[in-house]
Amino acid sequence: MATLLELINDNSKLTPSEAEHLAELVAEWRLIADLSFADLVLWLPIRKNDKSWPDGYIAIAQIRPTTAATVFSNDLIGSTINWGQRPRIDQALSDGEIVRDAQPELVGEIMIKEESIPVIFGSKTLAVISRHRNSDLMRMPSKLELNYREIAHNIFQMIAEGNFPIRNSIYSSESAPRVGDGLIRLDINGIIFFASPNARSALSRVGFQSEIEQKNLGEVFASLGKGDNQPTDESWQTLLSGKQLRRAEYEGTGGVIDLLVIPLTKGEDRVGAIVLLHNVTELRNRDRALVTKDATIKEIHHRVKNNLQTVSALLRLQSRRVEDPIASAALSEAVRRVASIALVHETLSNQSTESVEFDQVFTQIIKNAMDLNPRKIKFVKTGEFGSFDSKTATALSLVITELIHNALEHGLAEIGDLLEVEIIKTNNSYAITINDNGAGLPDGFNLEQAANLGLQIANTLTKNELNGGIKLFRSGQMTKAEVSFSVN
Repeated sequence: MATLLELINDNSKLTPSEAEHLAELVAEWRLIADLSFADLVLWLPIRKNDKSWPDGYIAIAQIRPTTAATVFSNDLIGSTINWGQRPRIDQALSDGEIVRDAQPELVGEIMIKEESIPVIFGSKTLAVISRHRNSDLMRMPSKLELNYREIAHNIFQMIAEGNFPIRNSIYSSESAPRVGDGLIRLDINGIIFFASPNARSALSRVGFQSEIEQKNLGEVFASLGKGDNQPTDESWQTLLSGKQLRRAEYEGTGGVIDLLVIPLTKGEDRVGAIVLLHNVTELRNRDRALVTKDATIKEIHHRVKNNLQTVSALLRLQSRRVEDPIASAALSEAVRRVASIALVHETLSNQSTESVEFDQVFTQIIKNAMDLNPRKIKFVKTGEFGSFDSKTATALSLVITELIHNALEHGLAEIGDLLEVEIIKTNNSYAITINDNGAGLPDGFNLEQAANLGLQIANTLTKNELNGGIKLFRSGQMTKAEVSFSVN
């Protein structure tokens, strides 16, 4: 299915700013659908150029309310109608005014009332919203329904005046409060004259138990905070006055409320505001638990790294006291292997996720190897590793460490030493090749039967931990060690 912007660009000559206005409207019109208990369809005039009269319309967006049953069982996006087929839409486009309260029409088994609202930006009508609602549900409206519909009519008028969506809106995020979470309606002075049951429950959660209507909302929150929970930049009285679009969060001893203030206007005049409230106590508790868990995991990795470095230091001290050169070399190799594992935990302790940016680990592996080698070596790296989980990163760091040191110790030429590492990633599969320009492999070399402990470790880890394969072979003037594996 084509995206909203693709439908706009394929069927009209709107400017980027005009297309953006429609996109912002669609991003935010869940609010209007819920307030009006109605299905909304956005119809874009189909024009050959900016000055031509439209041949018809195409439905570029559709939304169903969460506060009432939908009147449409099928999606209309992408469907078209001809000019003259829906006169009320034609009239709204031509006059630039809302066409209200048509006579109910039977659609299937439901009597539907339709309303058409022009979407104006600057002085131009960009599109038309058709609003469809079940007329049977309008006969005995409750106080909540009456207030919701009055607010919806106000916002529709703002759309027809080019004042909605509010530019640079801060409430298009999926995390923003919704109508069903709780709604408070303010007059021009910030006084509450309607609060939904869910809004009252949210306020009760943070400690306000009195009757809320006819009180100043900013003063209510200021009294709850008792001076200790004031916003940083503005007072609660200013923040919740309804004069400007605002987003804030109140945290009390009993819970946390997310607040979204949306001013309502008529022409150039402000006529009040609505405040959406969402009790986000459980969400914030989960956030804090995750932050604590992440901090704990990072601290564990930090301590593991420190312990491994301590083990490495002890082995290094022991190797200096051992007179047998073979035993001393074995301890030095153990130091190197422990240090490779510590590198992974050091990287994890400095990151916010459990994935390891392996290129950082690899850079340190190469640096450590070069520092221990007395010869001047030319090193070339091609490709990037990316991120791995800690298990894969730990195994891979040991495998690469062994192969790098094997090349440095046995595989480099006396003149023009060259070490190359090539990383090729295809989807989730990796092929890592370590090349050296040394004398090559001995006759009859068999990796499975090799006496070299480092190669045995690399072979075992590649097969058992990476579920991959490893092979060493000669190609031209280069000896190659190739490791291949896949990640999920």
